[in-house]
Formats: sequence, structure tokens, C-alpha cells
Amino acid sequence: MTVTIVPNLSGNPPGKLADAELHFTEGPLGGLKLVGFGIWERRGGGGRNVTFPARQYSVNGERRSFALLRPVSDATAQERIRQVVLEAYQEYEERASVAG
Repeated sequence: MTVTIVPNLSGNPPGKLADAELHFTEGPLGGLKLVGFGIWERRGGGGRNVTFPARQYSVNGERRSFALLRPVSDATAQERIRQVVLEAYQEYEERASVAG
């Protein structure tokens, strides 16, 4: 699996740094990608956060979201993928600063 970073060049919405895609290179998911990850600057400048693919829906006029990537049994499984995405974004930033 590789992580592809798609920078948010428009600056809209505020705080969104980039989107991320997981590209699968082997196994039954080989040749497919999972999109919908967002990399955001935390409010107040306290680091970065990753949002996961989700589907929006409405209940009694209230907007909610349903996470599409969910842990089977280990609730910390999402933290591993969050770290992989943040590391890929940091590498992207380092390459961009060297190239720029």
C-alpha cells in the first residue's frame, strides 16, 4: 500500500491541508484506491488531524456522518492508519520544501 497526497491548493475549506488516498499494490485490493481521507491543521495550531472516509446523512434535519472505515475489533487500528497518513504528508512537505 502507498499513500498519495493531493494538496489543497485552493485553501478552501480553511484549515484543510490535503486529501490522502490509499493505493493498494498487492492482494485482493491490488489496483484499487481508497479515497476520502483529509489532513487538517488543528484549531489553535496544536498539530494535525486525519479524517476518515465517511458518508453524510440527515436525521430530523441534523447532519451526521457514518465512518466507512471501521475497526473490526481493535479500536486502536485506526490510529495506525492515521499515523501512516500523517507520516506520508510530512514526507510530502519535506520533498516540496527541497524542490521549492
